[in-house]
Amino acid sequence: MNSLDWAVLIGYFGVMVAIGVWSHKRVDNVSDFFTAGGKMPWWLSGISHHMSGYSAVMFTGYAGIAYTYGVTSFVTWSFPIALGIAIGSKLFAPRINRLRSRLHVASPLEYLKNRYDLRTQQALAWSGMLLKIVDVGAKWAAIATLLSVFTGVSLNQGILITGTITAVYCTIGGLWADALTELGQFVIQLLAGVAMFIAVVMELNDKGIGFLDAWDRPELQGHGEPLVGPYGTVFLLAFLFIKLFEYNGGMLNQAQRYMATATPREAERSARLSAVLWLVWPVVLFFPMWMSPLLVESQKADGSDSYGLMTEQLLPHGLLGLVIVGFFSHTMAMCSSDANAIAAVFTRDVAPVLSKQARAWGERSGLIAARVTTVVFLGLSMAVATQVNSPTFKDIITVVIKWVAGLMGPIAIPMMLGLLRPFRRSGPTAALTSWSMGLLAFWLVNYPISWQIEGGVPLQYQVSIPLAVSLVLYIVIGFIKPEDTPERLAVVERINTDDDGTAAAAVPAPAGPVEDVVRAKD
Repeated sequence: MNSLDWAVLIGYFGVMVAIGVWSHKRVDNVSDFFTAGGKMPWWLSGISHHMSGYSAVMFTGYAGIAYTYGVTSFVTWSFPIALGIAIGSKLFAPRINRLRSRLHVASPLEYLKNRYDLRTQQALAWSGMLLKIVDVGAKWAAIATLLSVFTGVSLNQGILITGTITAVYCTIGGLWADALTELGQFVIQLLAGVAMFIAVVMELNDKGIGFLDAWDRPELQGHGEPLVGPYGTVFLLAFLFIKLFEYNGGMLNQAQRYMATATPREAERSARLSAVLWLVWPVVLFFPMWMSPLLVESQKADGSDSYGLMTEQLLPHGLLGLVIVGFFSHTMAMCSSDANAIAAVFTRDVAPVLSKQARAWGERSGLIAARVTTVVFLGLSMAVATQVNSPTFKDIITVVIKWVAGLMGPIAIPMMLGLLRPFRRSGPTAALTSWSMGLLAFWLVNYPISWQIEGGVPLQYQVSIPLAVSLVLYIVIGFIKPEDTPERLAVVERINTDDDGTAAAAVPAPAGPVEDVVRAKD
């Protein structure tokens, strides 16, 4: 990097902070901070949903998969995400929007107290927060790794720089700042991605390699196969189910985008836009990665440095700075949205259980607590990021695929399936059993059982078995021990009914603390 690249990078950081400051005036209360007051346009929500779904891990971990295996990086990652969001646009997006518009909640998990009980809500809240700390830590480590390649700064210095900038704008401006910065980040990534695509095509032409002929080169032998190595059919199917839950709200930050739109219909349109972007845009980003074995020789066994080496080799200064900004765009988009989501869960779901004072928070004190929680979460995730390459967490892609994908199912299944009428019989027993046994299955498969098998348990089973265990137990226990009380049925009906009272009126009115949440609109 030279002074021009640094100017681009510093200018980007300045714009992100400026957007956060500008967004500050749009945040008057907790609802504005966490769900944009339900005033976000569907197209902005869709772009924000898309941008908050991936990070610099794509340019390190998944670049390594593309370098080693080829197109399976798209087939087993962004394609199932696009398909999962497309399915969820009808199945989940409208219902999650009604959590805000009809149940008047600000956290995606807030409804669980009435849908199941307090124990279930707390179990999912705490496990979700802990998983997110690890997940975001991997994202910080990914961008810091790239920053070290280009600038020479240490991993810890890179984590501190990116984390601090992100903390400033997302703490000041809340979800509005997240969405608006993600819009700017999308434009930047569009320019950077197209620039890199053109640079690779021109370099291939200079080497006498045609656009389609490249796949016949010995360096890319087998790279055109959709399912190779550890990324086989079982992995693809498991990943599709995981991403169906994860990217439609299971990881919380995407759920906020659906909640932020004005109506269920707009939430559905938001999800469809995100699905289209996930289907089309990653192809542009992945193509240079697929061609990377023809252009560079990775210095790392997993190929995770291949994209960084390629950008340094092919792009002139200025454009190089723009691509580096693109790396930051994705990571900061995801991490800031995660921070906002976890702050919502803590201040709305956890803190009131731990403290009487928290239950008495007004608009101002609740907003202060939300901002403090955001900073604390980012600090914890940055601390975890320094340990990503330790024996506990291993490399970045291991954290993202094995830990996050493997643990997502047990946490997300009770939350997401609890929204749907067909699973109305599944109550607290089904939810807690599904959650706890899924976590136990993850531990058994990845550690004691894996230790006893030569070569370890294949990756596809590491991520699929916990999901399968949780899904089966949630459904089966719901039939064996139905807990569909009138109060819980009232919650389900309010989420699934789009009129103003006819169907919901037929459901017995909930009693006790539920009546403040599940109430018909006047």
